[in-house]
Amino acid sequence: MKSKLEILKANLNKAFGDKLESLSESLGQLTIVVAAGNLIDLATQLRDDPTLGFEQLIDLCGIDYSKYRNGEYDGLRFASVSHLLSISHNWRLRVRVFAPYNNAPVLPSLIEVWNSVNWYEREAFDLYGIVFDGHPDLRRILTDYGFIGHPFRKDFPLSGYVEMRYDSEKKQVIYQPVTIESREVTPRVIREERYGGLRH
Repeated sequence: MKSKLEILKANLNKAFGDKLESLSESLGQLTIVVAAGNLIDLATQLRDDPTLGFEQLIDLCGIDYSKYRNGEYDGLRFASVSHLLSISHNWRLRVRVFAPYNNAPVLPSLIEVWNSVNWYEREAFDLYGIVFDGHPDLRRILTDYGFIGHPFRKDFPLSGYVEMRYDSEKKQVIYQPVTIESREVTPRVIREERYGGLRH
């Protein structure tokens, strides 16, 4: 008797054939890679085809592959990964799609297929700078309105570009360039015989 994963794999191959760029299994779950131009058609079929039946999109996240495999990776830089759930069949699927341009990553929005993707796409836009074409309200969701850059990109500086603080004299929030003073961090050495209740 075939397992659910084998049945889903066969159904995906039958439904899409060579429209999939790849289909792989990892950690007991299937992942398909789809071209950006085919995303909406395939997503609609994933939802509507009774042999697949993915009624829900439960998560979407952005990915920056620029430092992947210690910089040896030479593929497209930005991708989004959607996690789909079929309640009727009790199975899950990951759908990965790469943005065709590294300098201006744009992907089609899935909002017309699964409206639960709304805030997930806003988050991926905010943190990675991936623009979801067709999203009705694509604006920042986690960072401040005046935030510069996208903090989950691998080339974003750890300290950021500006810092924000409240100025009590001006009675407003102000932005200023980041200033970090260099300091020496010396670890504290504990030489107590019974520290933490343990005997040495």
